[in-house]
Amino acid sequence: MPRNVDETSPTPTLDDKGEPAPLNEASPNDALLVDWDGPDDPANPKNWPYRRKWAATIVVSSFTFISPVSSSMVAPATLSVAADFGVTDNTIIAMMTSIFVLGYAIGPLFMGPLSEIYGRSRVTQLSNLFYLAWNLGCGFAQNKGQFIAFRFLAGIGGSAPLAIGGGVLGDVWRPEERGKAIAIYSLAPLLGPVVGPVCGAWYVTSSSFAAHSVVYALPGLLNDLRGAGCSGQRVLLMPQFKSQGSSSYKKRSSNVYCIVAFAPLLLERKAAAIRKSMDPEKAQTTNIHTIYEKEGERSWSQIFSKALIRPFMIFGQEHIAQLLGIYMAFVYGLFYLFLTNMPTIFEGTYGEKTSIAGLHYIALGLGLTLASQVNARYMDRIYLYYKKKNNGVGEPEFRLPSMVPGTFILPAGLLIAGWAADQKVHWIVTDIGIAMLGGGLILLFQSIQTYVVDAFTLHAASALAAVSCLRSLAGFGFPLFAPAMFHKLGYGKGSTILACVAIVLGCPAPWLFWKYGKQIRSKSKYARKSADAH
Repeated sequence: MPRNVDETSPTPTLDDKGEPAPLNEASPNDALLVDWDGPDDPANPKNWPYRRKWAATIVVSSFTFISPVSSSMVAPATLSVAADFGVTDNTIIAMMTSIFVLGYAIGPLFMGPLSEIYGRSRVTQLSNLFYLAWNLGCGFAQNKGQFIAFRFLAGIGGSAPLAIGGGVLGDVWRPEERGKAIAIYSLAPLLGPVVGPVCGAWYVTSSSFAAHSVVYALPGLLNDLRGAGCSGQRVLLMPQFKSQGSSSYKKRSSNVYCIVAFAPLLLERKAAAIRKSMDPEKAQTTNIHTIYEKEGERSWSQIFSKALIRPFMIFGQEHIAQLLGIYMAFVYGLFYLFLTNMPTIFEGTYGEKTSIAGLHYIALGLGLTLASQVNARYMDRIYLYYKKKNNGVGEPEFRLPSMVPGTFILPAGLLIAGWAADQKVHWIVTDIGIAMLGGGLILLFQSIQTYVVDAFTLHAASALAAVSCLRSLAGFGFPLFAPAMFHKLGYGKGSTILACVAIVLGCPAPWLFWKYGKQIRSKSKYARKSADAH
């Protein structure tokens, strides 16, 4: 809804539904401010029908699932690849798997803000093509250097959905509805690395690594085909505003886009349509811009000075993002530590074949899935309960209660899995510990991710990119020291050390964030306005 406002009008705050609060009207000779056509405008992604919101959630979750499959699908074949390239150093062998995750630390820092400039769909599709090309190239690497470099580049391309997906959910879901959607979305990047080795273990006996590297690339190809098909079907519809000679622009064309849900970009397109429809000689003003910007156009200088540096600013200045990122880094590091060492545990300790050892990843997947679904049922209920007690005002801290059981289940799983493997107890006990590890991990992961989206709604993609950077660095680094630690201390003592660190870091975390989280956010440049939306 276009409105005339004074050029000095402040940047709008957000109401309790996450929408810009109304501004005072001004004279007709001032700037024309473009907004939604009222609070119930169907073009606003937060007013989409539930079936469309869930379609968006499923699509971005599937994108987020595929890339992590490739990150760990090569794990069962690592020793075979190392033998082909003549690699004997255990650290380099571990790096062949974990280097992919290092790309996850770099890519989102650029792709998250780019999605806030050009839209989620375009950045996601292009990054997936980049990921597919380098992932396929791994099969034709001639030496270990090429293989590691190609894996790193594939990781950068595959990292986009990890940052962009959370932004999409922040775009389309209101805070009190967001828990279930993020529960599904956050399960995908953890379930992917579990499914990958289960499938990959059965290709290890292939005579040519190039042959099963093509197989590893197939998920990415299918993902691109599915994503490309989405843009031509009425799955995720976002009508394009067309010039109709009216400020309401309620007529819409049949052109559709895939996952075009970022409100500033949609309103910018609407503003562009209004400019195009106006007669320059008769128009009262040519200064037309949206409620999210102060000028009618975004120049390249603005893009690079604001959007592209935003994740780095959040990473360097936002204490709440730093604290959450450090804790998530430890949790994610534990996850990849076990992912890369499970073949050693079950092949070395239990003497199983590679194909059979790969099936034990199912235990991790069961723990992730069961805990995720239980949390999905209660996360929004808990949020609404505390929101009602807080006079109808929601806070990101209301996502923290589901963190509490995770802080106990995670170290318990570490102790059970570690000592069962150390004492060569029946493999089912080790699998129970691994399942508990997965259950505790997903509870922590979902709570932290939902907290970040709630606190940084408008810039959720950039905030998630900053948090993802730390966690991905840990996912890359932890597997490198794990073989030496377990070799020297054994699985029992090594897992006990990790469990103690998890208790010291994890158990106080939800209580400290509950008590001091709002105070920390009040000093934030990016989170404060977003928090007002809750």
